[in-house]
Amino acid sequence: MDSKGVTEQPTSFERPETGADPAEARGALVRASTPSTTHTTPPHTPGGGSALSAQSAQARAGDTPSTPGTTTPPGPSKEPPVIAGNGPEHSQPSVAAEPDAHRPRPVPEAIPPQPGIEQPPGSAERRTGGTVQPGRPTPMRRDGDRLRFVGAATRRIARGIDLDEIVMGLCRATVPTFSDAILVYLRDPLPVGDERPTGPVVLRLRRTDRIPEERDTEGGFLPAQQQPEPTELATVTAELCEVRPGGALAEVLRGVRPVFADAPAARAALPELLGDDGQSIIPDGQRAILAPLRGRRRVIGAAVFLRRPERLAFEPDDLLVAAQLATHSALGIDKAVLYGREAYIADELQRTMLPETLPRPTGVRLASRYLPAAETARVGGDWYDAIPLPGSRVALVVGDVMGHSMTSAAIMGQLRTTAQTLAGLDLPPQEVLHHLDEQAQRLGTDRMATCLYAVYDPVSHRITIANAGHPPPVLLHLGGRAEVLRVPAGAPIGVGGVDFEAVELDAPAGATLLLYTDGLVESRLRDVWTGIEQLREKLAATAQLTGPDHPPPLEALCDEVLDMLGPGDRDDDIALLAARFDGIAPSDVAYWFLEPEDAAPGRARRLARRALSRWGLEELTDSVELLVSEVVTNAVRYASRPVTLRLLRTDVLRCEVGDDVPQLPRLRQARATDEGGRGLYLVNRLARRWGATRLSTGKVVWFELNRG
Repeated sequence: MDSKGVTEQPTSFERPETGADPAEARGALVRASTPSTTHTTPPHTPGGGSALSAQSAQARAGDTPSTPGTTTPPGPSKEPPVIAGNGPEHSQPSVAAEPDAHRPRPVPEAIPPQPGIEQPPGSAERRTGGTVQPGRPTPMRRDGDRLRFVGAATRRIARGIDLDEIVMGLCRATVPTFSDAILVYLRDPLPVGDERPTGPVVLRLRRTDRIPEERDTEGGFLPAQQQPEPTELATVTAELCEVRPGGALAEVLRGVRPVFADAPAARAALPELLGDDGQSIIPDGQRAILAPLRGRRRVIGAAVFLRRPERLAFEPDDLLVAAQLATHSALGIDKAVLYGREAYIADELQRTMLPETLPRPTGVRLASRYLPAAETARVGGDWYDAIPLPGSRVALVVGDVMGHSMTSAAIMGQLRTTAQTLAGLDLPPQEVLHHLDEQAQRLGTDRMATCLYAVYDPVSHRITIANAGHPPPVLLHLGGRAEVLRVPAGAPIGVGGVDFEAVELDAPAGATLLLYTDGLVESRLRDVWTGIEQLREKLAATAQLTGPDHPPPLEALCDEVLDMLGPGDRDDDIALLAARFDGIAPSDVAYWFLEPEDAAPGRARRLARRALSRWGLEELTDSVELLVSEVVTNAVRYASRPVTLRLLRTDVLRCEVGDDVPQLPRLRQARATDEGGRGLYLVNRLARRWGATRLSTGKVVWFELNRG
């Protein structure tokens, strides 16, 4: 056979030959004979097939293939040469490939044994199909092994979405495959985006990981959940490190490229990074790599890869692996920090648009809850509010803007502000929804929202409700019966051209009104009406636990309601507002009409004195008479219709004076020559609280005094 006909196989099919030196980077190439340049017609076999067919049959049968133009002697065949992947499916015919010839498939790459670990007998044959020299582990000796490792490691790092997941992914991807231990240092605090950190650069030890001392019988490592805490590295190394400007560590970090620990720059930088006692964990030789972690704009930390003395040292190509790991980790950390800041801003935006604390109006107790849809969608359009109104009333509002985005949260904030402004004008609930609808249309054509607006009067024990496409509220009575209130649904806010209707219902003392958004009752697993029925049953079952004479505590009731949510029920954010109606008893209310005449202040003093005597509050008589006289005198001076005077006895004593003049009084400093202007000054000095509220029919001036 012509020796010139011998050629190497393509690179993609290279594989180590049996008995090849494992230290060889790519292993011995499998060589096969090819036809000579002389074209000869192959002889036919007796069966009518060509020699090529017979030769292929022999190859499939495990015989030694013969070249064209040669005759295979009869008789038993000789022992075929041993090739990596010994067996007929790994053998390749030595003939030139014809246009329609079957191309041999490559042999799968052998799995390299773990470095520094004794392999059980026969493990090398099981891995590669051949034999390797004992005592010579070959971890990632070829470029293909390194590429596969880097690909798998970067995929594991990229799966993390927060800082801890990314750092843990780096540690678990490198230990024990690439190194026996790793230390990860990050800047403290981590810079975000384009902001310029102030002060010195400080690195904090974020995480350490190492191979456990004990190994299993198969030569592998213990599972991750059984690994002991890496206290050895944490105790030996320094937790904080201040990078000195112009120091050795600063120079290595500025260079960005990983360096071996025995390099001159690293020998001076590692003591600064690890501390005085940290040098004891650095092995001799090229068994440690210091890799700076550079993000998009600056160095954000460093990683130290360590190998034990009994394991093979790092090679120059391993610096490229360390550089890839450091780059992907740093970019992932940058991404996680930016995402964390965006999530924080979104969460703060959502929280600041909701009430920080609920008011404590007279005759009603309030509790609320808000839950975002998920950690990845922390902003939404759900909101709730409780707004005190004149006459000890309170407005209860809950709404839901369509969507889960910053835009939805911004629209929610504008609608909530509009609702507060309209509530301050003491407009009826249906009028409030009408103006909210107009405001939503001014914000955009596709700004849709649902809203429910209710006004509770603790004196009359009545509640007025108007609805704009929102789920109906549920009223839990004192005896444990829960009912869904029949409120006209109406059209959502933003549709335009729709009239809203309000209904007035009884609100008995001890009852609890629950307002909520559709995220509580609707999900992919159930429709809205099924969820409302489940909510009603949940409220009734919770009320049975406290008995028919005692309503359940509000905070516990809210928690029980949220417990009805299953794993697949968090498709939307949830706003929840619960109101317990205590009301004000008729015996604690005194109400009069006063004609706008000069004798009105004196009559007001006498009526107030009698009411205080009946309630046993004589110690407040002097203060109440003085303040009532001043406020009534100011109302009578400008009013043209009867003036109202009302006293309410709750935990405080509240006095309200109403007239038909819309101008609100203002506190001012009276001059020595002024005859008036001192009434509100006295009210401000003696009263616990005071204020004035404009009504559609005028205004109400009120003040409160502590009861003893």
